[in-house]
Amino acid sequence: MKCLGMDLGTKTLGLATSDKLGIIASPYKTIRYEQLDDLVEEVVSIIEELHIEVLVLGYPKNMNNSLGFAVERTMNFKEKLESRIHMTVELVDERLSTVEAEHILIGSDVSRSGRKKVIDSVAASIILDTYLKKRG
Repeated sequence: MKCLGMDLGTKTLGLATSDKLGIIASPYKTIRYEQLDDLVEEVVSIIEELHIEVLVLGYPKNMNNSLGFAVERTMNFKEKLESRIHMTVELVDERLSTVEAEHILIGSDVSRSGRKKVIDSVAASIILDTYLKKRG
């Protein structure tokens, strides 16, 4: 079962995909966007192109477990995407996923400019990997 992991930010959406068996998560790409409606259409195209069966979206709770503006943006994106593709989007706690991605990239000796280009897709792969391990 091929999965798509997503890490929604204010300007970018990091994407990660799993293998066909749903075991291994890998960074896929980062999409820059200005409006959620345009982003939804681009994600729908990717879902169709890659034959995605499961959608996983990072749920950005605050460290104290409260819900802020980021959760509102995420839920808005989730609702728009679900209404467009008629699939359920699974939510996964994404606290510290970007921090973990940063540590991985620094440990791999990726330059600061290189990290900026891929950090969102690496964070998405961490979110997706969390889902795959929990499910698995």
